[in-house]
Amino acid sequence: MLDIKFHGHASVQLTTEGHSIMIDPFISGNPLAATRLEDISVQYILLTHGHMDHILDAVELAKANDATIIATHELATYLGWKGAKTFALNLGGATTLPFGKVKMTQAFHSSAVVLDDEQQIVYMGMPGGFIIEIGGKTVYHAGDTGLFGDMKLIGDSHDIDLAFLPIGDVFTMGPEDAVKAAEWVKADFVVPIHYDTFPPIKQDGDAFVAELAEKDIRGKALKPGESLRLP
Repeated sequence: MLDIKFHGHASVQLTTEGHSIMIDPFISGNPLAATRLEDISVQYILLTHGHMDHILDAVELAKANDATIIATHELATYLGWKGAKTFALNLGGATTLPFGKVKMTQAFHSSAVVLDDEQQIVYMGMPGGFIIEIGGKTVYHAGDTGLFGDMKLIGDSHDIDLAFLPIGDVFTMGPEDAVKAAEWVKADFVVPIHYDTFPPIKQDGDAFVAELAEKDIRGKALKPGESLRLP
């Protein structure tokens, strides 16, 4: 049994049998967020890349829960300097954790922390996604990415029960490419992410799910704060 809660943007919480993990926590800065950060309890925090709309609340959430942040070496080091417990992972690498297994996949995007006051951009390693084995299920969180051919390899190499795919366009792939990605990763169920939060990435999640249905792919556009359960 796996419980999934969508916190908006790319923030997803996976919970099973006393274990809970959060991917890309962006709550306090999300105008559409329906959950308070202090109400979230997790043991692990997975970060796909270093942009603020994916890491903004990571350190605060980690400290409040004594949770471990899992991210690329550069990002893990940076957040470790800020007092968080971290574990460094990199593309293609995997680690076994109390709830199951996490493997980091590639993504085609960028990854940096922008320090506006100093007018500096700090490189945070390569962007990625995650294959997560938890609660007897396999979950793919693509992170921020464009469409890339090795999504076929991901689908061939893993029996994916649930995939989170960005559809916002502009900064990631849009709905048309995300439908193709859904075909390639061959997930049993698809949830769109990284859309609607800001004007440039406004999309119709339900229309995307309808396009999936035309390809005989099941999916649902979750609203921030909405949950679903995989038996």
